[in-house]
Amino acid sequence: MKNGFDNEKYLKIQSEHIKERISKFGNKLYLEFGGKLFDDFHASRVLPGFEPDSKLKMLMQLRDDAEIVFAISAKDIEKNKVRADIGITYDDDVLRLRDEFRNRGLLVSAVCITQYNGQPSAHAFRERLERLGISCYYHYLIEGYPTNVDLICSDNGFGKNEYIKTTRPLVVVTAPGPGSGKMAVCLSQLYQENKRGIKAGYAKFETFPIWSIPLKHPVNVAYEAATADLNDVNMIDPFHLEAYGETAVNYNRDIEIFPVLNAIFEGIYGENPYKSPTDMGVNMAGFCISDDDACCKASKDEIIRRYYAALCKFAEGKISESEVEKNALLMKQMKITTDDRRTTVAAKERSLKENAAAAAIELADGTIITGHSSTLLGSSAALLLNAIKHLAGIDHSVKLIAQEYIEPIQHTKTSLLHGHNPRLHTDEVLVALSMLSLHDQVCRKALDTLPLLQGCQVHSTVMLSEVDQKIFKKLGIGYTSDPTPKK
Repeated sequence: MKNGFDNEKYLKIQSEHIKERISKFGNKLYLEFGGKLFDDFHASRVLPGFEPDSKLKMLMQLRDDAEIVFAISAKDIEKNKVRADIGITYDDDVLRLRDEFRNRGLLVSAVCITQYNGQPSAHAFRERLERLGISCYYHYLIEGYPTNVDLICSDNGFGKNEYIKTTRPLVVVTAPGPGSGKMAVCLSQLYQENKRGIKAGYAKFETFPIWSIPLKHPVNVAYEAATADLNDVNMIDPFHLEAYGETAVNYNRDIEIFPVLNAIFEGIYGENPYKSPTDMGVNMAGFCISDDDACCKASKDEIIRRYYAALCKFAEGKISESEVEKNALLMKQMKITTDDRRTTVAAKERSLKENAAAAAIELADGTIITGHSSTLLGSSAALLLNAIKHLAGIDHSVKLIAQEYIEPIQHTKTSLLHGHNPRLHTDEVLVALSMLSLHDQVCRKALDTLPLLQGCQVHSTVMLSEVDQKIFKKLGIGYTSDPTPKK
């Protein structure tokens, strides 16, 4: 994929901008960090050149001035909410992220359990944290939040919350996922700091939507596709337009909540330092797009990818039809169809030709390789073998794994493990190939090309198994599939 984003420029100007914001608030800033600090693959897909850990690298440049506070909702702890992308609960993810930050020399000062109302599991989690030597605080459920400003900005509202002790100029408030109460933690701390004579400030750092590019720019539309489940809508910030006569893009939830935030700021300080929700942000990503065409193309690809993902989730009964319809509408707005994804067309053509499930991959040089299911291999496994043979310069007629090696694996799967599908998955062919490579240089040559699949795109005419999805993710392959169940 052609780069369209200057990552080095981003790291430099983003950290400088945050330092400037800290200085405006008497050297104490609570920074709400939205999105992912690690593995921000959405950003790296729509802004090719943006490294998945760019936000973390930027934070590393501020580490001597920064400390991190995690927010986690007691409600999410109570219902064992799971992060869909990595499959672990929010409370376990807090511990994982804490270790990740500490291993990079960043100070993690506390965990704040928000919306606490006596939940037993939240209390147990606090005890677990304290046994590990981690400072933990309760922020309580406030009746009427966020509209009951008189109660919120009182000793029975924010004043009732436990004060989080911090020591550094920049306090980064992050969370394992949305709805964790990051903003409320920041605002509560502003109230508590103000009572102690400290005029701390608040700012928000979210990559999307990008405020400084047009409302209907594909990068911003791709964000709407990514948040279709939240029903987020990008809008022109009316408060920014009125205050400055300039258009800026924000999303509906921030715009809708701004009058309430304005009242809360006035309740804490007597005035609001910000004239618009856009003013609160510190995101500089829009100034680092170096090739707009490359970012537009990548974003349109992402919109199609989100559409296919929604189709599959709907087929599995995981989402409502409205989410699919929203993604379809966004595609119409961008004047794109699924045929704009080259692998979709190639996979469907191969499927019709073979009367079988098929898959296609687009390699870095634009070459399209296909594969189809057989009695021995699933379509994804066949595709993977065909792709690495091509990359290694091995003739297509060469069988990397002979049938005599595949059949014993199938016997184990069906007869001994009582499986119903005898075909080999991607992980099984890679294990078999690894064993054969000990004595077969052709297999070794093919295996050595696996890193070249990073960033390539796949489409399957049937829904991918969980195993195949995981292998493609580990190889850095972007994938889509039709909402057709595997037989």
